[in-house]
Amino acid sequence: MSESLICLVEDDPIMGESMVERFRLEGFGVDWHTGAAAAFDAIPRKSYAVVVSDVRLPDFSGDELYTRLTSTMTKVPPFMLVTAYASIDKAVSMLKAGVADYVTKPFDIAELVQKIQALSASNIPEEAMPAHGPLGVSTAMRKLADVVPKIAKRASSILINGESGSGKEVLARHIHDVATSGQDEPFIAVNCGAVPDTLMEAEFFGYERGAFTGADRQKKGFFELAHSGTLFLDEIGELPLAMQVKLLRVLQEKRVRRVGAERDVQCNFRLVCATHRDLQQLVEGGRFREDLFYRLNVVTLRVPPLRERSDDVLWIARRFLSAYAETNGEPAKELHPAAEAALVAFNWPGNVRELRNRLERACLLSGRSVLMPADVFSDHAAYGDEEQTDAPTLSAYMDRCETLYINNALVQHHGRIAETAAVLGISRKSLWERMRRHRIAGQEPSTG
Repeated sequence: MSESLICLVEDDPIMGESMVERFRLEGFGVDWHTGAAAAFDAIPRKSYAVVVSDVRLPDFSGDELYTRLTSTMTKVPPFMLVTAYASIDKAVSMLKAGVADYVTKPFDIAELVQKIQALSASNIPEEAMPAHGPLGVSTAMRKLADVVPKIAKRASSILINGESGSGKEVLARHIHDVATSGQDEPFIAVNCGAVPDTLMEAEFFGYERGAFTGADRQKKGFFELAHSGTLFLDEIGELPLAMQVKLLRVLQEKRVRRVGAERDVQCNFRLVCATHRDLQQLVEGGRFREDLFYRLNVVTLRVPPLRERSDDVLWIARRFLSAYAETNGEPAKELHPAAEAALVAFNWPGNVRELRNRLERACLLSGRSVLMPADVFSDHAAYGDEEQTDAPTLSAYMDRCETLYINNALVQHHGRIAETAAVLGISRKSLWERMRRHRIAGQEPSTG
């Protein structure tokens, strides 16, 4: 989290030095200017979280500084005036003009720090908030999405690690979409563990008509079908050693020969592999070729399990409920706050696949338009019993509901604070304070 930077405009050397020292003890960075002109030059060039300015300055006043800034900047940082008692009326008029707050001399430094902390927290750039990403809203998945454009078009092979059901194929398809820029190029997905050994060569290489009994037509294999596109080999660790040798040769020569054919055909594709197993251990155990491992392990991405990215749970759940309703031509079911809390609290050993399966079953079996914990967790006593005796306190329950509601609103409005606050009927400052209290993901503003 970046250190918040304060612009202090104070001409009294003793007062200024004491304020700088206290602000730095509180964890703020401070730029101290003794005149309004110097501050006027600096403020547009840096990302200040708060400006704290005395009203009476040697060149021109603090309120005039604010007025000049508003005429030259599209967005002035939260501006706080420090004023003597005699000029309170002026400070109040400046509040109407847009100044965020003021304190009167002599002031309580602790109170001033609290005001600055609140203003600093409210000054969050819209682009710094969690947004609706292609892979999820959690920090881990947004970071993963940020990596994809850097490698999708340049890496010849990409290896994806992650537990079963965590979304490895979703990431593979996203890599393909980014690499092809929306062009209609093939994406061929193959589960290596689902192809019988006796059919491996025919399925991967294809065959000519009459190549063997039952080959009544020509068929292209997975390698050839993926030409100019992406071949996704899921559970690559299940590929037999004999087929590993052939895969390595195809990757090197970029050509294949169908079973029963007399000549090779060109075959150049982007390779994305996925596994829930430790390939290094398989290499050490002699069950995976070392040369193929190093060929595949050029770029490795890890999809974290759902229990490590709980922020994504409700995002995925709502997307699924919406898609399910659209597919079946019915109104989308909603989640009761208690069900949302149960979803987020669950450990999800089966990851995203388990989440989708549970929600699909709930949609099929529940006659309610709002799903309760018992609808989703009918096989778990801890969640299925709506009359459980160890229910949370009302305060804890309300806090959880507010957290989930704010999270959902932020996702719905792509993390835009002003828009989200308006929908919730609260101020930006109030929204950010609630986000801090509930530890909802967000980033401090960057400093220049």
